[in-house]
Amino acid sequence: AGDLSGGNQQKIVLAKWIKADCDILIVDEPTRGIDVGAKTEVYNALYQLAKEGKAILMVSSELPEILGVSDRILVMREGSLSAELKNDNLNEEDVIRFAFEE
Repeated sequence: AGDLSGGNQQKIVLAKWIKADCDILIVDEPTRGIDVGAKTEVYNALYQLAKEGKAILMVSSELPEILGVSDRILVMREGSLSAELKNDNLNEEDVIRFAFEE
């Protein structure tokens, strides 16, 4: 796997965890450094797991990614939870406000 591209390496790691049949999957920056095609495959795999009733906790520094794939968004500020938002037509400004305003 070490000779594969970053995207293929990410997909292999995700496949290993999918095969483990976990009820909760925690993914940290699951698409960092991979191309658009590989991102789509990762998103599709995560979506399929969610459809199967699996819980997915995704940590990402890419706000558009969070808005694109999340049902709920927990916003942290200075190590504490500052908001729990239902992703019902949220935009970046909505989330950023809770991340930086006191």
